[in-house]
Amino acid sequence: MLPTPSTSHVSFDNIYEPAEDSYLLLDTLSSTTEKSFLKSRFGLPEVSAKGNSNPFNRVPAPLLADIGTGSGVILAFLTANARAIFGTESVLTIGTDLNSFACEATAKTVKLAVRGASDEQRILSAFDDGNAGNCGFFTDALLADLSTPVRDGMIDLLVFNPPYVPTPEPPKLPQTELVSNSSADRGVVNFFERDSHFLFLSYAGGFDGMETTNRVLTQLPDVLHKHRGVAYILLCAQNKPEEVKARVRGWGSDWAVETVSSSGKSGGWEKLHVIRIWRV
Repeated sequence: MLPTPSTSHVSFDNIYEPAEDSYLLLDTLSSTTEKSFLKSRFGLPEVSAKGNSNPFNRVPAPLLADIGTGSGVILAFLTANARAIFGTESVLTIGTDLNSFACEATAKTVKLAVRGASDEQRILSAFDDGNAGNCGFFTDALLADLSTPVRDGMIDLLVFNPPYVPTPEPPKLPQTELVSNSSADRGVVNFFERDSHFLFLSYAGGFDGMETTNRVLTQLPDVLHKHRGVAYILLCAQNKPEEVKARVRGWGSDWAVETVSSSGKSGGWEKLHVIRIWRV
């Protein structure tokens, strides 16, 4: 079992605290089935009998994007365990969030997880000839709306734990003064209002809990790599997962979608599902 990154340094006054949905994504992405799928898609080329791989068969390092990264627990998990999950440490990871506190927390969560994994590997490598470099390369956590800062066709793997709770109103993007985390703005910010708004953004999904997820689904055909793009998206029962999958199938024969895991109560909107969407 791969270790869950620590988030003990994160203030959950204004950042979503990892819960069942977060851990379902961790369990899914590290499951035997999904590791096999991801390794076949992004892993190192096969090694010859002489122990050499053909450099011409190597593919560019995949870019992994965690959209709405929150505490960074998912991004840290994938970065620190890149070789175990993807079959290669040549993975670039990036996070985005509208919450500046979340971006700062994510950077620290990832760095702590990578440091812990690297320390463990150094200890193990003292006893065998194993590769001590099992972590991917974390690039940054960007203050941004969903996948907007990434060029079209650049994301190989997108992971999204959305605000999926149905609410009467769709979440509104934060105002500039709420986004800022600088001391110069502290005189004009109502801390309680700011923190409450950030937490609302982290769970409020609007109509059917799908308003933000629908935006991501609309972006997928553009932002995912045209050959090997994959997305893992978490849904609850009230998000109508079967309708979401039917929508993806309507994109054409170049796309596939399936439910790869679920958990929670058997009835009600609390039951959670993870769907995998990929180009074929």
